[in-house]
Amino acid sequence: MGHADLLIKNAFVFNTFLQGFEKKDIAILRGKFYCMGDYCSQLEADETVDYRGKYIIPGLVDIHMHIESSMTVPGEFSKAVLPHGVTTVVADPHEIANVFGIEGIQYYLTGKTMLDIFYGIPSSVPTLKEGLETAGSTITRKEVSKLLKDPKVLCLGEVMNFKDLTREGETVIKQIIEECKKVRPYMPIEGHCPKIAGYELAQFLYAGVDADHTQQTPESIYEKITNGMFLELQKKSLTAENIEAVVKHHFYEYIALVTDDVMADHLLEGHLNKNIKLAMDLGMLPEKAIYCGTYTPCRRMHLTDRGCIAPGKIADFIVLEDVKSFSIQAVYKNGKQCLKDTSEKIKFPEAFYHSVHCRKAEESDFVLRTDRKVKEVVCNVIQIEEHSNFTRIVRQKLPVKEGIILWENHPGNLALLVCYERYGKNGNISYALVEGAITKEGAVATTWSHDSHNLIVMGNRAEDMVLAQRKIVEMQGGYAVYEESNLLAAVQLAIGGIISDVKIEQLAGKVKKVRLAMRQLGYRHDNEIMSFSTLTLPVSPDAKLTDYGLLDVKRQCFIPLIQGKDRTE
Repeated sequence: MGHADLLIKNAFVFNTFLQGFEKKDIAILRGKFYCMGDYCSQLEADETVDYRGKYIIPGLVDIHMHIESSMTVPGEFSKAVLPHGVTTVVADPHEIANVFGIEGIQYYLTGKTMLDIFYGIPSSVPTLKEGLETAGSTITRKEVSKLLKDPKVLCLGEVMNFKDLTREGETVIKQIIEECKKVRPYMPIEGHCPKIAGYELAQFLYAGVDADHTQQTPESIYEKITNGMFLELQKKSLTAENIEAVVKHHFYEYIALVTDDVMADHLLEGHLNKNIKLAMDLGMLPEKAIYCGTYTPCRRMHLTDRGCIAPGKIADFIVLEDVKSFSIQAVYKNGKQCLKDTSEKIKFPEAFYHSVHCRKAEESDFVLRTDRKVKEVVCNVIQIEEHSNFTRIVRQKLPVKEGIILWENHPGNLALLVCYERYGKNGNISYALVEGAITKEGAVATTWSHDSHNLIVMGNRAEDMVLAQRKIVEMQGGYAVYEESNLLAAVQLAIGGIISDVKIEQLAGKVKKVRLAMRQLGYRHDNEIMSFSTLTLPVSPDAKLTDYGLLDVKRQCFIPLIQGKDRTE
């Protein structure tokens, strides 16, 4: 008989093609599965491990996520997720692309990590056309053409700009999709399709966008899948009702479990493994959840060399104490147990640490005025949804005194949200009022604001808003929370204002303090940080703030802060 580097005996091994477990031996040679079955014991092996009573499944594969959402660099991300059983990811680097363009993406591509990181090409940089928001850079057909030459690039990242995708005439996103189809005819094109249905869904699919990762309902799951769309279910889509819809219609072949965004403090607690466990707890059979966290994502991305335990496939696998608890005993990458992560640190240029170019705030920035000679005005106000990143517009009456709108101490519990253009391009400052955010006197500010990453500050006390905004400028990016002139928490994200290269444990501790400080101010949400940071995401329904103003996401036109006051941009 032949030779093997590693022989694993007596484990219950997941058979992807039967979607069940079989007790068998596994032989591994040169980082790949060599064979499995009783005959493996006849091989001469350099190392033999007995995993009697344990369960072995393929390494987890997350095909829709953003490393920058964890506010860290690829090397630190690798160190964080490998212990959770994640061995391959497909990252969409559109956050760093919005700040630094193709240069930022290329630095990510140079990273050498134990974790296999593939990439999607950011398709919507900036998210909207010129005149609706300001980002740090752009990605056009020219940059896409260059990136398509890199073997680490597997797909076109989430297409978000529905208006430009479907309107008549040439648009940048149409040119990008055309280039992808020309160079790689079968390359997956990912989508961002929240609350898209009927004719609009058909338009998305007709344009070649045939996947979606946004928040789903049982109805959207059925409609999208039965129209040929592949769905990537992240945590907010993992509800009992949605899992029931998948199980009822046997939709397992058409979904993958993904993470999308995992904050740094949550990252240490788990990653894709937590979503697989959640799907199981909500009623999906363990074998099906494993299948949708390993094999279906690989098939979507044409990763034919992994995602299952079979001869010739890359030997990435997890050893579980038991399936129900999804308790991980060991993780193997390329046939070797992950005991120490040898990922290397990316050397970013010095300019990447100095990218916030906006003036420091003054208290006068937070005074709302009207030229109307009235005692009150009706304002359009962003109302936050507690269990999603969706918002809606409500109207509130606010008193006016000598031309100043008295928004502070309003019984409607309002906060002022201000967006500063931070790239030094136009100096824009825009305003919105927010309901359901901060209830105690204070402020929170950040440059980690989807997707353009301008500087935003929200609060109900001008003094705290000045301090928070100035702290962000001083740190060259990050988060800062103030209460009654006292700094409660801060985390510096000096690389582009969105990421840090400190150790993930140190970063996570500071992010957690920011989260707790936001709660102390009364911010109530399933994910406070993400909720705040997506108040500027102009592709997430229904209303968001860009540096140009308050935007109606669906119609992509501006909403006046004061109702009845025309806005014609």
